[in-house]
Amino acid sequence: VVEYSTDSGPLITPTDRVRDLGITVCSNLSWRSHIVNITKRGRRMAQWVFGVFTNRDPTLMTTVYKTLIRGILEYCSPLWNPQTVGDIQLLESVQRSFTAKVSGMKDLDYWQRLKALDIMSLQRRRERYSLIHMHKVLRELVPNETGVVFYQSSRHGLKAEVPNLSRVKSKRTSTLYSSSFGTIGPKLWNCLPQNLREIEDPAMFKHELDLFLRKVPDLPPTPGYPAPNKNGLLEWCVGYNYLKRWSHYMR
Repeated sequence: VVEYSTDSGPLITPTDRVRDLGITVCSNLSWRSHIVNITKRGRRMAQWVFGVFTNRDPTLMTTVYKTLIRGILEYCSPLWNPQTVGDIQLLESVQRSFTAKVSGMKDLDYWQRLKALDIMSLQRRRERYSLIHMHKVLRELVPNETGVVFYQSSRHGLKAEVPNLSRVKSKRTSTLYSSSFGTIGPKLWNCLPQNLREIEDPAMFKHELDLFLRKVPDLPPTPGYPAPNKNGLLEWCVGYNYLKRWSHYMR
């Protein structure tokens, strides 16, 4: 452990975690503490909402949820987007609990409530934000701080280079790197349809991206629910036959 001192003298002591610009960063580079913190904040806000609003109308409740709660659970998500089922379920539990208290949703399971209320899972929305950030990086609207490399393929159009993790010797480092935006972002980008990747206008890209995502089944990992996979966009896009195999989920 290294200790530092400033020019004025006081010692800067090491710490296990620090909060910077609203994000909790741990010394082991795990985002678990941040995810636990925002989950608690989201639950507290949800409790406040149900203590203040007696009307459980779906339109009112979804508007209040999107305005006051969802932003807490999504802030800067491309940075800390979790890949483990446990973390995904923990975040999703806030939205799952909230939607269960909305009028008319009592007899529906969580997957059905998402359809009935016309909202995406938090998992899918985090992927959406990562893809939007990839588009901004491509169009030089934001700095390319992770060094994402785009290239033009004669067969598949505009693609992103996925880092080669085989060169990483440490298993832990490889796991962290494979879960980072620098790796997940390019993988998500490459699974988009070619015509979508070629769109230059940011507003048009978001519009077409939303239309595309609505065609993909959205079945987030939920305790007690038998799911075909972990619901990641990458898993649904394997073989490009997901629309045919799971079309009954979108009716």
